Amino acid sequence: MKSAADSSRDACSEPAHKKPRNAFTELMAAKPSSSPLRTTRQVRTDEPTNLRDPRNGLYAYVKDPKAYPKQVVRFNDDFVLIRDAWPKAIVHLLLLPRNPSKYVLHPHEALKDPGFLALCRAEAEDCRKLAASELARQLQQYSASQHKRTEAMLSEDPPTPDQLPPGRDYTADIRVGFHAHPSMNHLHLHIISRDMMSPSMKHPKHYNSFNTDFFLPLNDFPFAEDDVRRTVAYQNVRIGKEQDLICWRCDKNFGRQFKKLKEHLDEEFTEWKSE
Repeated sequence: MKSAADSSRDACSEPAHKKPRNAFTELMAAKPSSSPLRTTRQVRTDEPTNLRDPRNGLYAYVKDPKAYPKQVVRFNDDFVLIRDAWPKAIVHLLLLPRNPSKYVLHPHEALKDPGFLALCRAEAEDCRKLAASELARQLQQYSASQHKRTEAMLSEDPPTPDQLPPGRDYTADIRVGFHAHPSMNHLHLHIISRDMMSPSMKHPKHYNSFNTDFFLPLNDFPFAEDDVRRTVAYQNVRIGKEQDLICWRCDKNFGRQFKKLKEHLDEEFTEWKSE
């Protein structure tokens, strides 16, 4: 499956001790298993031996984020935040841990460390808010709930802050998680808006990788050892040829009619952005 992470050629930001620039304003699988008990691969190679392998494409951002100013949103000693090169939604970022003892591990293995999990959650929440601010920048002009708040603030007799209409909570439209079978060799966390509106979403597996149990929410980690979402056989079905395509917003089932799903998502997008 080709994800935005599949090509990695650009990235960079300011040092952590400086106020990061607003980079957004400049742009904004596995084979079938014979045993249902077989679990996902736990550990990858320690260091990339072939930098031309597309699966090692994230390594460059992790090691030298300053070298890629067009792709990197920001970075610090522990993480690099980049734009997904093939985004599957209007906001799609990847958060890359920089700890060499963790970044070559499968998410299940890396995040069973409580300290590392807590660090990832804290950084991801900050990045989620950043993604939400970019989503608001793109959509707030269409949002009815946001218009009510803006009108109240600009009225001749504006209400007190606690009486203002709440406006739209764009953080609720940002999802954070890992793929059950990551397509890249280095640990990467997806931070993605709900819409699934992108020219890069070209195949059913692209859609289902984010809209079935193949997408593992960060908040669900660590997974129990007997959690079915760990098993290869279960996850192969989630993005396999038999998996139905179901609208993330209204739950309408399109079977395997990807073209019709895409047409429907266009309609849903118009309604969703106007909420």
